[in-house]
Amino acid sequence: MSPPPPPQPQPHPQFAEALRTLGLDVPVRAFPDATRTAAQAAEAIGCGLGQIVKSLIFEADGTPVLVLVDGASRVDTELVRAELGAARVRRADADLVRATTGYAIGGVPPFGHRTRTTVLADRGLLAHGTVWAAAGTPHTVFPMAPGEVVRHAGATVVDVRDRDGAA
Repeated sequence: MSPPPPPQPQPHPQFAEALRTLGLDVPVRAFPDATRTAAQAAEAIGCGLGQIVKSLIFEADGTPVLVLVDGASRVDTELVRAELGAARVRRADADLVRATTGYAIGGVPPFGHRTRTTVLADRGLLAHGTVWAAAGTPHTVFPMAPGEVVRHAGATVVDVRDRDGAA
């Protein structure tokens, strides 16, 4: 009798429910070590840094906003501010990220959040055939076409990456 197959990697339960609700069946990859940064994720997956989706929460005049950007880029908060017509935009702290999304920093997926927020996706994500995003934990990721990520996130495609620097 052969041993049972190893268990399949599982996304965060909240994200798994979001996938079920959307009727999505995506392969999830798990890693023994956390992939909290885009560089760590790209190395573990074996893909380019630009193929990693960073799901970042910002505060625009006190309201949480999700910004999706490729792993090789940094968000230009001035462009986000202008896009939203906000007076002030700043990176959200860990407590606000968890309260808004239901996930810890480093594991935030592009959709399936606790609270519905405005979502901006940088146009640079669309340059790739497949991108990889967190599946709700710092140890799990899933692949998807970037247009599908944008669609499921309910994102508006904009130009919000910093043109002067990366990461």
